[in-house]
Amino acid sequence: MLWGLPLLLVPVIIHFLNRLRHRPQPWAAMRFLLAATRRSTSNTKLRQLLILLCRVLIVAALVLFLARPLAGGWMGWAVASAPDAIVILLDRSASMETKSGGTSKREQALRLLAQGAGKFEQSSRLVLIDSATLAPQEIAQAASLQQLSLTQPTDTAADLPAMLRAAFNWLVENRAGAAEIWIASDGQRSNWHPEDPRWKDITSQLASLPQKVRVRLLALDQAPDANASIALREVARRPLGEKSELQCLLDLQRNRSSYEPLPVTLTLDGTQTQTQVAFDGQSLRWRRRIDLGTHPAGGWGSFTLPADANARDNTAYFVYGAETEARAVVAASSPEAARYLRLASASRAGQPADLAAPAAIAGANLDGCSLLLWQEALPEGPAAEQVRAFASQGGVVVFFPPGRADAGQFNGLGWGAVEEAAAADGFRVLRWNEEEGPLARGDEHLSLPLAQTLFARRQTITGRKNVLAAFADGAALLVRQNLGMGEVYFCASLPDDNWSSLADGPVLVPMLQRLLQEGARRLQQVALISCGELSAADQARQWVSVDSTAHKDIRFQAGVYKSGDRMMAVNRPAAEDDPEMVESGEMRKLFGDLPMQMFQDRRVETGQLEGEIWRMFLFLMLLLILVEGILILPAARPQGQPA
Repeated sequence: MLWGLPLLLVPVIIHFLNRLRHRPQPWAAMRFLLAATRRSTSNTKLRQLLILLCRVLIVAALVLFLARPLAGGWMGWAVASAPDAIVILLDRSASMETKSGGTSKREQALRLLAQGAGKFEQSSRLVLIDSATLAPQEIAQAASLQQLSLTQPTDTAADLPAMLRAAFNWLVENRAGAAEIWIASDGQRSNWHPEDPRWKDITSQLASLPQKVRVRLLALDQAPDANASIALREVARRPLGEKSELQCLLDLQRNRSSYEPLPVTLTLDGTQTQTQVAFDGQSLRWRRRIDLGTHPAGGWGSFTLPADANARDNTAYFVYGAETEARAVVAASSPEAARYLRLASASRAGQPADLAAPAAIAGANLDGCSLLLWQEALPEGPAAEQVRAFASQGGVVVFFPPGRADAGQFNGLGWGAVEEAAAADGFRVLRWNEEEGPLARGDEHLSLPLAQTLFARRQTITGRKNVLAAFADGAALLVRQNLGMGEVYFCASLPDDNWSSLADGPVLVPMLQRLLQEGARRLQQVALISCGELSAADQARQWVSVDSTAHKDIRFQAGVYKSGDRMMAVNRPAAEDDPEMVESGEMRKLFGDLPMQMFQDRRVETGQLEGEIWRMFLFLMLLLILVEGILILPAARPQGQPA
């Protein structure tokens, strides 16, 4: 209908044609009337221009009335026609359950999306892609959005680039025409991954589609209500003489500073106890030791906070296995390094670690092993597959330098050049993670003497890495990466007199003993994972909720689950506790050349996302007709003049 806008010229043409109908004819007697005519010329021209303007606006209002434009909120493309398809990307990660004014961000998003999409049910295909499944589902009625299982809360994280990729694939596979992508998200940085190169790829591909694609972003960045969260970082069963204990490391956070203690309820195998945690400020790293007595079996538990603005971050679940004798295997080419590594990773009974040739590791039996120490060129072929499978099942692998150039890589990490220290005191370590991991403080809160350890030689670690300890010049000493349910470490130096003083023991022994116990999970029928990271093999199992009598889905909901003899604790991803958000300007840049409109919903109560505004143009047209009718009325006759 907007092609009718050129009709605005019709009143202008008629106006000029009317002026041509009365051609002036010279007449001498009229010269006496010219003076009076000139006095009224300016008023007449103004009146004629107002009449012309009213007629042009009447035609414009008529055309816009018939086009039925949309406006309001984030749907404010006033002249946009209904698209052939609307793809709704819904973030239903754990952070979307944060409430503002008693309503969660997810519920607010669904209400606004349902209102906006309801106007297009008869003209556009509505497709929903949620962050948990990434599976497109076509919906017939927008009102059903709030009742669908695919829009319910989860404890998972979101991946916005992956969601856009799913939308692109659907548009291509279904050969959709002009389309709009509606995104509802709280803008959490850990979910948006703004530094990810996938953004540039997917936006350029969307922009290159033959049909027009527009993006409308509903950014739910309202100020949240008061909220506290708890997250489990580590849990390990440690021997304590004839008894044993659980050592738990937790992170507590509040979005508002307070000096009030925080009540934390511990549930251990169904029994509850409460502790008041002294908590000044907004964050706290809390260590909790739980006495297990002489009970040799495994079990489960949780830490819970009182109800607040987000119920999804109030509980951290854990499982622990039965007492198990862990052992290590050393595969090293250096005899001296192998001797120290075997002694430092000895079992609780004092039995040194087993020794295996690196070349024979592919055929080695690692069933009862929890820690693999490797000192040789990085494994390749069948050996690499054996090591990768060992780590994926929960084992811990530590790679030590081969002492020569190695072009290989393992899990994205590799070895660079060997470096000799120029100074007599060697390379010095200035910073390391003392809160968690193998270099954390001991039970007496004493630091490991890493700063006093001498490093005369090191081999650089290449690749993207999580650095746990670094030298004074920034080079990494110890790095870590997750692999399946296990972990992979790279250590830049050797327990060898030509390399370092690690062989003295105060650092190497506690580090390897902790890793030995960490890998013991592989020998037990227990596991701790993040929600949404269930392996394909575990997805094939039938899981039953242990912590709740209500039905729960292990893929999307945190909790403790059991399948036969296997028990698993599922928690929300750690990234969901990251408070950092993506700024609106940065969001706009991510979409490149794609037409994009953002609506930042900072209010608790908002109007509908869009509305048809044709009534406004109808009323405007009627008003203009009345004004034009008044302007074209003939002038009043002088008093006493006959009709």
